[in-house]
Amino acid sequence: MADIKNIISGCLKGNRKDQEILYRRHAAKLYAVCLQYSGNDEEARDILQEGFIKIFENLCHYKHEGSFEGWIRKIMVNTALEKYRSKHNLYRVDDIETIPEPDAEPDNEDYAGLEAGDLLEIIRELPPKYRMVFNLFAIEGYSHKEISQMVNISEGTSKSNLARARIILQRRVGSYTGLKKKISNG
Repeated sequence: MADIKNIISGCLKGNRKDQEILYRRHAAKLYAVCLQYSGNDEEARDILQEGFIKIFENLCHYKHEGSFEGWIRKIMVNTALEKYRSKHNLYRVDDIETIPEPDAEPDNEDYAGLEAGDLLEIIRELPPKYRMVFNLFAIEGYSHKEISQMVNISEGTSKSNLARARIILQRRVGSYTGLKKKISNG
């Protein structure tokens, strides 16, 4: 397996084979990141494509300090944020009260049957503003102050959006696991 420094060097020289190796090595993981931030598969593919263009354009700025995967992930997250900022006025945020209450609060046993793909789908169903803040805080580890600057909202709005996202997720996980139990018992 080729060393990442050699691959980057080849990419910087315009070597198509090294560009393909870099893409194939990281596309699946980065596509998963794009799915976290997008509303659908098509948007995720667009973010992935735009993100890889930025990665290749900015490879000359990578200093070989720290994780290369972390560096390209940050580019992909920033690409998703740019896409969000360009479209955020088009989104309507659902009222929490319209989310159906689950039959019961989920417990650890409920979560045990929940697969990663199921959880990703539930997160993707969040309203875009809530999904963005949830992903940046819970998955990427940014503070509310950093999120407020990235998404151009106040820290209080970031905290509020995270709290609302958590409520919606709890309700949807409870509804999902309740439905799954009914199906398996029925």
